[in-house]
Amino acid sequence: MLKPATVAVWAGTRKGAFVFRSRNRKTWSVEGPFFRGLEVNHVAQDQREPERFYAAVNSPWFGAHIHASTNGGKNWKLSEEGLQIKCLPDVSLARVWHIEPGAADERGVVYAGGDPGVLFRSADWGQTWTEVTSLTAHSTRSRWNPGAGGMCLHSIQCLGKGRMVVAISAAGAFRSHDGGATWAPFNQGVRTDFQPEKFPEVGQCVHHLLAHPRDPERLYQQNHCGLYKARFDGKKWTDISRGLPTRFGFGMAVPAAEKETLFTVPIEGAEYRCTPEGKFRVARSRDGGKTWKLLTRGLPQRNAHLLVLREAMASDDRSPSGVYVGTTGGQIFYTADGGESWRALAEHLPPVISVAVTG
Repeated sequence: MLKPATVAVWAGTRKGAFVFRSRNRKTWSVEGPFFRGLEVNHVAQDQREPERFYAAVNSPWFGAHIHASTNGGKNWKLSEEGLQIKCLPDVSLARVWHIEPGAADERGVVYAGGDPGVLFRSADWGQTWTEVTSLTAHSTRSRWNPGAGGMCLHSIQCLGKGRMVVAISAAGAFRSHDGGATWAPFNQGVRTDFQPEKFPEVGQCVHHLLAHPRDPERLYQQNHCGLYKARFDGKKWTDISRGLPTRFGFGMAVPAAEKETLFTVPIEGAEYRCTPEGKFRVARSRDGGKTWKLLTRGLPQRNAHLLVLREAMASDDRSPSGVYVGTTGGQIFYTADGGESWRALAEHLPPVISVAVTG
């Protein structure tokens, strides 16, 4: 009889990365910190070769770096040759936000997004990198502006057959049909309440963008000004914020095992940036955003003034789905029953920047 596969939850924090492992999603072991004392914005597993991992590691003193592992995250080494901005004069890479292995038909290709609104591509499993100048020097760049976290390219989705979509705060979403050779803004229908023009071509402040793991044409984004869905080949985004206590938020999870389910954590924003009413509630929709339910069982509902950052929410591929949410207060909450009940996985970590589920 085969043993159940291990679920691994990688938590990137302001003081390093920790990994929690479990076969039953009830009892967990913990390892770390890896990259002790450094900020870990993202840890990614390469599903094409599952022992390969990548980590976006940043320091206000030592700068932005990418590390890679070929043994499941046990050992890491710098993997960042060529990680330089060349097409913008007097501009340097401030932070690596996200690393995304390419699609199944892009063997060896890996992408990395950073601040200031830049995308890098590797064709050799992250050993060397080149700037994707078609995006960095996009004709609309003069209309891009940094958000509160800088001008960050934080979301990359590789859909296969040359199809890609990325998101930049505050520039919006851009899609490519030719493997990144050309890019077109993909923001129709998305509001910019903070600008005089409410529906511009670019300038939207996307906070996080995901494709459904098993239906990559289905896209969702949590925006500064609402939650939206679209098809990759569609003309516009559809607002699905109705029924939520606030349009603002950062984190989002899209479980692989459910066709139209997504999760988010409503945040009171943009000035307060904590959970509304001091209640930590996870919002779930099982019909693609038509209706929402606020989930509270096992979550703190008094004096819980918490913040979930853009990369600090993820889901596994199990059924019923598991969802994992980290906070800047150092807690990680999780569900193993699709959101019906929640437990604390960790409570005294450094501020959680990112959560990734592997295995």
